[in-house]
Amino acid sequence: MSPVIERQSMPAQDPAERVKNFKEVALGYTLEQAGREARRCLGCKNPLCRTGCPVDIDIKSFIQAIKAEDYLGALKIIKEKNNLPGICGRVCPQESQCEKECILGIKNKPVAIGRLERFVADWADANGFDVVDASRKELSGKKIAVIGAGPGGLTCAADLAKRGYAVTIFEGLHATGGVLRYGIPEFRLPKKILDREVDLLKRLGVNIEVNVVVGKTVTVEELRGRGFQAFFIATGAGLPSFLGIPGENLNGVYSANEFLTRINLMKAYNFPRYDTPVSVGEQVCVIGAGNVAMDSARAALRLGAREVTIVYRRSEQEMPARVEEIEHAKEEGVRLYLLTSPLRIIGDEKGWVRAMECRRNELGEPDASGRRRPVAVPGSEFILNTQTIVCAIGQGPNPLLLSSLPQLTLNKHGNISVDENLMTSIPGVFAGGDIVTGAATVIEAMGAGKKAAQNIDAYLRNSR
Repeated sequence: MSPVIERQSMPAQDPAERVKNFKEVALGYTLEQAGREARRCLGCKNPLCRTGCPVDIDIKSFIQAIKAEDYLGALKIIKEKNNLPGICGRVCPQESQCEKECILGIKNKPVAIGRLERFVADWADANGFDVVDASRKELSGKKIAVIGAGPGGLTCAADLAKRGYAVTIFEGLHATGGVLRYGIPEFRLPKKILDREVDLLKRLGVNIEVNVVVGKTVTVEELRGRGFQAFFIATGAGLPSFLGIPGENLNGVYSANEFLTRINLMKAYNFPRYDTPVSVGEQVCVIGAGNVAMDSARAALRLGAREVTIVYRRSEQEMPARVEEIEHAKEEGVRLYLLTSPLRIIGDEKGWVRAMECRRNELGEPDASGRRRPVAVPGSEFILNTQTIVCAIGQGPNPLLLSSLPQLTLNKHGNISVDENLMTSIPGVFAGGDIVTGAATVIEAMGAGKKAAQNIDAYLRNSR
């Protein structure tokens, strides 16, 4: 038996250099590395990896195409299911989805499926290839409105355009992408990658109207009057959560949503070409331990913070962020204050943050999430000096659109309730992604977009 090929490491910027810039950290596989990684695939008769993909990519076939050096063929296979491969290959948590099901991963490291998907997308861009579905059906004459241009909305719109519908995306901000543009830093997802893939959607015939806040600029009923026969709400989860501790109203306290949006919207990543009002003190504390917390901490370093600390109430084992993101943060010098809970934020006489009082925890029995519950250690309080605090503990549904649709049924968390077909309580109005599930992953939102497109198609076919 031939020896198993070792999983190919992803080339990356040196930590000492990348912490000074917003350029992409992971540099992508070379042709040789991609070929070696593809040859690790066992070509299983029953490829379980596909069952772990929310958008059902034929993973085995596209990897076989890479093995055969048929990169355009690999791109065509991916694009049958996924219109955003350059994005998914960068930000999706493959280790808990497709790669988690990889048979090779039982005794060795799983095939790097996400890195190979990224390789194919980047190869196509570098060599001037793209795939716009030539089988696109003739226009049906039926108009569909997609509300929100994040990953779920973009996916739904593309799939409906391929089915021959006239699709318009209405986006409240000045550019497409949602969390992809405003919530993920440039060093993890360059804007040019997003723009490249959105451009291909436009070539499918998707119309995009930006600076349109549905629920304020225009209502759903007004859109019905303009001839739209079905709707997909994909507005995500943009309402920040806070801890509810004293001092959260002090200057220097941000939600992660505001912090990352400021950086992206005001192009702080393009300093000094763009001089922006995004500033941090020498010491920054980020509360939380998901991917958004890691993004915030690493961005703060690049904005000039001398010391950045993640404050998390559980241990590293329970941290929800991707392992790769945690490792990158630690390589760059982010400190971890684990088993620690904030108690209050302390300000100076001018109303600016100067410190945070915290308390040590120990882990008790598992809670409803399956993770061990943090239990306070009496008398363990201590002070952390800091000038900036970023609260990254989750987000909820933005109430603006929801408040304009009083007949829409919501669940106890304020998210939209849908049936098994993703239809809301309003006939012809569908919803999916974070606005339904709460904050989740990019690829899960895309999966919802695909499911919604299929069900909207069935709904309109049955509507006479």
